[in-house]
Amino acid sequence: MSGEELTQALRDAGCGDAATEEFMQLYAEGQTAKAQKLLSRHRKELLDGIHAEERKIRCLDYLVYEMNRSV
Repeated sequence: MSGEELTQALRDAGCGDAATEEFMQLYAEGQTAKAQKLLSRHRKELLDGIHAEERKIRCLDYLVYEMNRSV
């Protein structure tokens, strides 16, 4: 994968400029274990955000359920 392709893939995955630069530097230096750890950390952050949004949806669903039940 070329540097441009890696950079674009990181941006597509929602990595910011700082994380992208850090990853590219680690990757260029052959520090693949550290680069993978950075990706894993970003993945966890994204997943935590999804779970937070799911909790909000469940709250809304419960609210609608309670409103319909009392009608």
